[in-house]
Amino acid sequence: MADVENPVGHILEYAFNPSSIAVVGASDHPFSFGYHFLRHLIDYGYRGNIYPVNPQRESVQNMKAYRSLADVPGDVDLVICCVPTDRVLSLLDQCPSRNVKIVHLFTARLGETGRTQAVDMEKRIQTRAAELGIRIIGPNCMGIYSPEAGIGFGYGFSREAGKIGAVFQSGGEATLLIQNGMLQGLRFSKVVSYGNAMDIGESDLLDYFAEDENTEIIAAYFEGVRDGERFIGSLRRAAARKPVIAIKGGIGQAGIKAVSSHTAAIAGSANLWDVAFKQVGVVRAGDIGEMVNLAMLFNWLPPVTGKRVGMMGGGGGKGVISADLAEGAGFTLPPLSLSIRSQLKEIVPDLWDWLGNPVDFSIWGDDGIKAGEVPRLFSESPEFDFLIVQISDENPMADDWWINIIKMEVENAINISKQGLKPVIAVLSSAKPGFRDFENGRWRTISEYRDKLMDADVPTFDSIGEAVSAMSKFVAFWNKR
Repeated sequence: MADVENPVGHILEYAFNPSSIAVVGASDHPFSFGYHFLRHLIDYGYRGNIYPVNPQRESVQNMKAYRSLADVPGDVDLVICCVPTDRVLSLLDQCPSRNVKIVHLFTARLGETGRTQAVDMEKRIQTRAAELGIRIIGPNCMGIYSPEAGIGFGYGFSREAGKIGAVFQSGGEATLLIQNGMLQGLRFSKVVSYGNAMDIGESDLLDYFAEDENTEIIAAYFEGVRDGERFIGSLRRAAARKPVIAIKGGIGQAGIKAVSSHTAAIAGSANLWDVAFKQVGVVRAGDIGEMVNLAMLFNWLPPVTGKRVGMMGGGGGKGVISADLAEGAGFTLPPLSLSIRSQLKEIVPDLWDWLGNPVDFSIWGDDGIKAGEVPRLFSESPEFDFLIVQISDENPMADDWWINIIKMEVENAINISKQGLKPVIAVLSSAKPGFRDFENGRWRTISEYRDKLMDADVPTFDSIGEAVSAMSKFVAFWNKR
């Protein structure tokens, strides 16, 4: 028996927290999406009633199958439709008998093709669903990832819920966000891929996530909108309540053409989107990588409005480049105050007048262990608004000695973060090691300590360029607030 309570309130609760799901087109064939959607419900531990529907099978994946939706022995909150377009209207006609609330229409090759017959079929499906009072997610979409409910549309998604909600027109980009975000320590409250937006679209979803108590940050990918005026209103309300990080897909000529064949959306001009995002306070990301970087900051850091950065770690050349990039991103690197210098004089009397901001760790030599005092001094100083700790991934020492150094630097960064005296971010290059490279102890160590930083909720970047670029948008957001 199901132990999931029937949801109440917003209609989309029937999609994100349904008490029962029917997979129409369920299959034992691993090349079929009817196989995968059913497999995901099993693998992610969905606790409600699952009804596989397949007219040609008595069982599917060791579960009792039903010949039609009408044969299912109970009400169904959510239908996942994996059948061809010519069977969708018949399916919709069966939905009232099972009190269906929402249909996730995975079915594609409709309006996005631009073909007259397909466009006409999409309109017929839309009209019939409206007549029957059934809400549609899709068509041409991957649907729902709701880790708390045990629903997913891809393999390897975390079953742990987080506080990032995602509204994505593209299923592929939504999958990349989840997978790449997980590697950076992010977790999600709910994610939806909504495709052609025949019925439930970007505005409905933004309104939902703006009110969802489990979502504190909204990530979004838009290709186009159906109702521009309503969209701007929904986007403004969402951005007023929570940080919204958005990607606009299809801004160049080739991209605009690709949009119409992907989700049948109206792309609009790049300038209009720029103006809209700025007016309502959306943080714009250029791609999934930048979106993940920004999400890390919003996920783990408190608001930062100041632009004075204290930077430490790595060698002299790294410090020079880092200072240039930080200043180019609009930050300042204040010189070390007399207070810090006087304390350094006691700690390292041979070096105190040589050190600056950034702090070059390569000059510490045999006194390297005393470099651990620098993060403490920086975190206690009122001269800095936030700190960047660059882990010494380029250290030329023997591996056993280098591991001790990287361990110390990572522990220092984590301690600063836990104390909460200053917001801190870390830079630890992942480079691009191949599979065989992980036999090398250095790459394994870097991977291990990246995980330690992220487990401690320290935003960790591959490069100083990515770090200061994301921080500049993060600081600008909080200044506008």
